[in-house]
Formats: sequence, C-alpha cells, structure tokens
Amino acid sequence: MTKKPRHLHVYTDRHGHERIYLRKAGEKRVPLPGPLFSYQFWEAYHRAAQGVVAAIRTSADPEERNPPGSVSTAIAGYYGSAEFKQLADSSRSNRRRILERFRKEHGAKSLAKLETKHINAIIDKKADKPAAANELRKLLHIVFEYAIGAGLITENPIKRAKRVKYVKRSHRAWTDADVEAYRERWPEGSPQRLGLELFIHTGLRRSDAVRLGWDHVKEGWITITTVKSRHKKTLNVPIHPTLWHHIKDTPRNQRTFLRTKWDKDRSAKGATNWIRSAAHEAGLPSDSSPHGLRHAICVRLAEAGCTPHQIQAITGHDNLAEIETYTKAVSQKRLAQIAMDSLATPKTGLANFDANALKLLEALALPSGIEPLSPP
Repeated sequence: MTKKPRHLHVYTDRHGHERIYLRKAGEKRVPLPGPLFSYQFWEAYHRAAQGVVAAIRTSADPEERNPPGSVSTAIAGYYGSAEFKQLADSSRSNRRRILERFRKEHGAKSLAKLETKHINAIIDKKADKPAAANELRKLLHIVFEYAIGAGLITENPIKRAKRVKYVKRSHRAWTDADVEAYRERWPEGSPQRLGLELFIHTGLRRSDAVRLGWDHVKEGWITITTVKSRHKKTLNVPIHPTLWHHIKDTPRNQRTFLRTKWDKDRSAKGATNWIRSAAHEAGLPSDSSPHGLRHAICVRLAEAGCTPHQIQAITGHDNLAEIETYTKAVSQKRLAQIAMDSLATPKTGLANFDANALKLLEALALPSGIEPLSPP
C-alpha cells in the first residue's frame, strides 16, 4: 500500500466524486487531479508542493469552477441574467472574452473580500492599455451590480475604482478629396466603387451594410433592422440618386450588394479590410475605414444644416453625443466665418454693430420667445 504523502486530504463528496487536496497549515488548499497515486496526481502534487501551481481544475467540476461566494460564481450568474441575454451576439461575445480572461486569473477569489484597492491594483497593471483597463472596469461594475441584485454582496467596490485617463482616438472622417481620389481610382461598375457609394450614402454601420440587399429596398427606401443596438431598431432611409445609379443593375437574385470575389456574403471585418485595401491603392491614408465614411456622412449632413436628431434618423446612432460633436464643429466654423466677415466690414456705427450681432444670433438659433436685435 502506497504511503499517503504529507498535507494530503482525500474524501468523497455527496455526489460520489473523489476530492484530493494539498492542504498546508495556514495556506489555501490546492485541488489535485485523480485518480489518487496516478502519474497525473504525483506530477501535480510535487509541483503544487513547490508552489509552482496554485490550482488545477477540470471543466467537468462546477463546484471547483465556481466556488460558492467567488468572483467566478458572480460572472457565471451574470451570463445567465436577462441583461446579458438581451445583448447582441457580438456584444455577448466581446464581454465574455474580457470577463473570461479576468475570471481565469481572479475567479477563485472571494467576491465579498474584493475591495476597491484590489481593483485599482488590477487596473494599474493595465495602465499601458487604458481603453482595455476602462472597459474591464465597466464590465466588472456591471457584474458587481448583478451580484448585489442576486444577494451575493451588499456593496459595489468598482464604484470608487479609478479610471485611466487617455485621449480617445476616433476614426478619421474621409474628406471630399479622399472620396474623389477613391472614385478616380475605382470607376463605376467596380465592386470597390459600389462599396464606397453604399457606405457614404447610407451611413450604416459595417455590420448592417454587409447585410444590405434587394430585400431591404422598396419604393425608393431602404428599410433595415439594425443588429448592433441592444434593442432592435428599424431604419428607413431614402435612397440617394447616386446610390440608386450604382445598385440598380445589381442582379435581383443576389442576396447582398457587397459580395466577395467568390460570390459570398462579406463579413463586417472583411468589409473593413477590403475598403482599407482599396483606399490604400487609391493613395489614401492607412486609417481610411468604412467607419470613417460613416463619420463623413455625419459631417456632410451637419454642414447641410441637419439637426442631430435628423442625422440620427439616417445613421441610427444609439445616442446623440457623438453626432453633436459634428454639429458643434460645423456651428463653430460658421460662427467663425461670420466673425471674420464682421472684421472685413467697416464699422460705421451702431447700425453696423447690431447687424453683425443679428447674424450671430441667427446662427445661434435663438430660442422661441426671444426677439433678435433690430437695427435702429
């Protein structure tokens, strides 16, 4: 009979499974694989005894995967929540990827003992990737709020955790010169030209643009249900004459307008690489992406005098914050032009001054009930 090594604890749980642990006084117990005294057991035992491995678990062991009161338990519970299930497939996939990476490293830790200082230390380690650090903080906040609602904890330590400050890099909006250079390189009838016209005349996200086909076209309108938004949203966008010119001869039995050279549907990521490559051949900067065309249509609509709500009706943005950045920039440009024009006009008295003030007030779109200044 093989002598049982030191610090080994073996028992059978209520499900009839053999549990094997290395348990040293004052240290956290380490689960070991069975069967007892097998090659796998001895290898894990010696490594654990030397402190090389903190824990060895199997995916078929849910109690070890999600110890009661652990961070892993909260994450697993969040996956089963209505909040998580209502997300779009892409959002669920992204969140699961980030949380599983965190779970692998910190899942066995006690949920109740995780304090703000611990979260700050984790964020500090990601300081070289501020966007990733803040995204992790946001997701942990959501998980801990779920845990409070589930009765697992009473406070959310993420609320007081730090945020990493950084300048968020946005996608570069294509300029008119970029669009013209692209059109010069890719003539009418080429797939690359169709891609440009479709993106710039619909303002759709790439995930929606690649799904667009004749099924979405009716009586001069494009009607499509977006897939990115948490809550499904149906957009109705009038077809621009230029876009119609480019899609009207597309075969009616073709499921989508943007096809690969193998006549397959394009993926969202594939469309990005495809447009980037075509833009590069046209001599455009390397950051010329489909999302930049989405930005470009926002700028064009703002320059045409459209309100944020009107632009949102075209692009389907979930909130107005991003759209307002374009309209504010355009408004600033108009006001700056009016100001410079006033310098070029000789000041001959109060009448001229008030006339220029009137222009500024009109540009600012006075609220109703306020009368503009009138020249004496």
